[in-house]
Amino acid sequence: MTANTAPDLLDFAPLGAGHFARIEDKVAALMRTRQTVVAMQGEALLPLEACIRSAVRPGSTALNIITGPYGETFGGWLRSCGAEVVTVSAPFSGAVTAEQVAEALRAHPAIDFVSLVHAEAATGNTNPVAEIAAVVREHGALLMLDAVASIAAEPLLTDDWGVDLCVIGGQKAMAGPAGVSVASVSARAWERIAANEQAPRRSYLSLLDWKERWIDGGRAALPHAPAQLEMLALEQAADRIAADGLDSVIARHRAASAATRAGVRALGALAPYVVRDEDAAPAATTLRAPDGVDARDIVAAALAADASVPVQAAAGTLATEMIRVNHYGLDADREVVLGSLAALAEGLRALGVPLADEDGALAAAGKAWDEVISG
Repeated sequence: MTANTAPDLLDFAPLGAGHFARIEDKVAALMRTRQTVVAMQGEALLPLEACIRSAVRPGSTALNIITGPYGETFGGWLRSCGAEVVTVSAPFSGAVTAEQVAEALRAHPAIDFVSLVHAEAATGNTNPVAEIAAVVREHGALLMLDAVASIAAEPLLTDDWGVDLCVIGGQKAMAGPAGVSVASVSARAWERIAANEQAPRRSYLSLLDWKERWIDGGRAALPHAPAQLEMLALEQAADRIAADGLDSVIARHRAASAATRAGVRALGALAPYVVRDEDAAPAATTLRAPDGVDARDIVAAALAADASVPVQAAAGTLATEMIRVNHYGLDADREVVLGSLAALAEGLRALGVPLADEDGALAAAGKAWDEVISG
């Protein structure tokens, strides 16, 4: 695209405080929260780290729930805050249970902070937040939830569940920008943060700075020049979801997951990495490569067949065994799912991997999609 044909991304009128606040409110509505929210000018790792460093004090005890790579990241931040970290883990092929969390809380009554990822797009699993949040609330601890891969892909009931710190990003199911993110903060969390002498101040990670300079002032004056393009893109993403209906957007993501899993099972050779359907994240489906076949080779062959499909190999130690189909945002689409299955089938065939029933796989996927959408 040349400079003459590129869309005009310059010379916008300044984004004022009132408009910025309205965008925050639109996202808060999607999060189902009436708590205060902060739209931070960076991708979601910024508010996630800010929440931990603001609410976790030295000498405290935190419970970190790990069902994927982001949970592992949180553990490092918690330890660097001086907290003793208790860990509850589940295989990346499943989810953690509320009873596992309750058992950890009973064994460690000093726990006052719990970190949890709702859905892990990287591993394709999702956790039962409502049940986990109930036992955390009964214990009296704060709950921080990473909902980046779940917002607009599955129900997120921040207030009803009693989530104290909830972080979302716009780049997955919302089909929005990656450069801005939002954190909701409960009254309990603000009290904990205000009492933490180690909470960041005069820092990009400071939630207290945002509260004092933005929220406490009635959101009348922005404390800095906003990331205007990203904020406007976030607003358009929220508006598009509102126009389509949040329930309809969630249904499309559920249909994409069900269709992908049904098609893969009929196809043979590949298998869903997350074993139980109820543990599968609607935003992305992970697949286990056949024994003796490198997942990266399958992905390369699939993309050679159709470069447009949202298929990739996993990162890190899972790269050789896990394939990821990212059916989130605009890719939560019937034709995209069918195209992904067809490309994977062609890639497997090119590698000499025998298939069970390619035509049956596409039929099974289409049927599963239709059943979810029709209710």
